[in-house]
Amino acid sequence: MTTTVPCTYRLARIATPEQPFVTEHGDVLPVVDIAYETWGELSPNRDNVVLICHALTGSSHVAPHGPDDLPGWWDPMVGPGRPIDTDRFFVICANVLGSCYGSTGPRSIDPRTGRRYNLRFPLITVRDIVRTQAMLLDQLGIDRVYAVIGGSLGGMQVLEWAAMYPERVERIVPIAVGGRFSDQGIAYNEVQRRTIMLDPDWQNGEYEDGQGPRRGLAIARMLGMITYQSDELMSARFQRRTEARYTAWPEFLGRYDIEGYLHYQGDKLVRRFDANSYLYLTRAMDSHDLGRGRGGYHAGLALIRARALCVGICSDILFWPSQVRGLADDLRALGVDARYWELDSPNGHDAFLKDFDQIGPVIADFLSEP
Repeated sequence: MTTTVPCTYRLARIATPEQPFVTEHGDVLPVVDIAYETWGELSPNRDNVVLICHALTGSSHVAPHGPDDLPGWWDPMVGPGRPIDTDRFFVICANVLGSCYGSTGPRSIDPRTGRRYNLRFPLITVRDIVRTQAMLLDQLGIDRVYAVIGGSLGGMQVLEWAAMYPERVERIVPIAVGGRFSDQGIAYNEVQRRTIMLDPDWQNGEYEDGQGPRRGLAIARMLGMITYQSDELMSARFQRRTEARYTAWPEFLGRYDIEGYLHYQGDKLVRRFDANSYLYLTRAMDSHDLGRGRGGYHAGLALIRARALCVGICSDILFWPSQVRGLADDLRALGVDARYWELDSPNGHDAFLKDFDQIGPVIADFLSEP
């Protein structure tokens, strides 16, 4: 199992043995490195920062830094003259704690033992992820953020940024996310985790580089892909065709094209992502609840003061649009300048990564408001 890491990131050491990182649950990480990338120029007043938060298997590489750089996962959104205009904004994206694209995670070396953490890595939450990002910005000398933007797991980070650091955040764009993860979402994640952990090659997390639970991780991704899309999209794209374009997996009494597509997506993820990171980050998603430990859901929402553009997707089955609309309604009821906008697309949860012609102008307008 290998990962492809963009070569353009920088590392910030935000925790050392002298000043370790203590997780929300009280576990200690003696060393924490956070990989991050930036685009644009920081203004003299340091007031033009846009922080972009990535989703489950994303990285810090939002957009290329030049014609010879690797493509990014949000290319059409970030750059000169684009919706998040790097001629105006200083854009930062950090790879999340627990991931495998440069930041400290379960496959990192524990300096206390000289061995990989694997399952000795502590349980982390979305709040832990956000706190590492805040510590990164502290190192960069950035006190306030003009906007925090992200979808899915990235949207969870956006909301926690606004709740944990209300004095630092001016406006937020949580996309395809609610104020707390649903039981159905946790159920999807648990099935994905079990497929990884029941693969004999997982070896209780102690697999070697280039090995690991390839089949389990691939099947987990197959289920994930189903939750990221919609019946409308799949029906229009595959039309019950039986001529599968990807046939690397053994077939059972024939094969439909949709099956080959899922096999392809599973194999594709295995080539670039780590199974233990997948376990830890899906569990971090499960922790998402603005009300946890804050006296209830509305008490957690009441911590948010940033202007909010809550973006739902009409065909999303992972975060139903009613959940995102409810988030905006609840924020508005608490006196927050919050609005809801719905992306009209058959592309399901993944629409924010595809329908740039719709979502781009809406975010650009929101960022341009005085």
